[in-house]
Amino acid sequence: MPLAARAVLTDIEGTTSTISFVHEVLFPYADAHLDDYVAAHRTEPGVVDAMLLAAQEAGEPPDADDATILAHLHRWIAEDRKATSLKALQGLIWTEGYRREEIPAHVYPDAVAGLTRWHDAGLRLYVYSSGSIAAQHQLFANSPAGDLRGLFSGNFDTTTGPKRDRHSYEKIARAIGLPPPEIIFLSDVDAELDAARAAGMQTVRLLRPADTPPGATTTHAAATSFDEIAIVSDLPHG
Repeated sequence: MPLAARAVLTDIEGTTSTISFVHEVLFPYADAHLDDYVAAHRTEPGVVDAMLLAAQEAGEPPDADDATILAHLHRWIAEDRKATSLKALQGLIWTEGYRREEIPAHVYPDAVAGLTRWHDAGLRLYVYSSGSIAAQHQLFANSPAGDLRGLFSGNFDTTTGPKRDRHSYEKIARAIGLPPPEIIFLSDVDAELDAARAAGMQTVRLLRPADTPPGATTTHAAATSFDEIAIVSDLPHG
């Protein structure tokens, strides 16, 4: 039986896009360009705010020198730290990389087809990723299938809250304006799905062969691609 909902909230890494794209393309690009980007754009508000936030997140004083903050940021890239300041700077760097056509974006073809199918069926689509909202926009704007941003009704990142915290999903449901049970969350991470389910959302775990460790199991409904996920929007109103 198909799932019934009014909105779909989707993760990116391991869900709409391959993990290798993030770890083997995006992260190294940001790491290689971080110092030069900050130096070239140091007085711009987005960079000023991100560097101040990075100092706070690193436990450094607000007047810490850039070299100290950049050292923390490079370490966080290597650790895949979900630091909001890092995600903001990565989003800015990737935006420039896409503009220069130096980054080939990746979105699974079945994700493109599924998102299009659900959008056309009247479902509202949203993204929730640890990557910044700016980075999300650039990924979907530069997908191999073209600009997909028109499919989405909104985007969320870690400024809403941690992805493994139930309260983040409660906040997203309020922002969307729907009861949590009318929202389906798609992710490849059980801890995120557990938090969404605790908030009352429906959940589906993506077990993509290229992105899933052998023998992985889940307590959530599961699919190997968006082709296997059937969703209808015929919930009763009221």
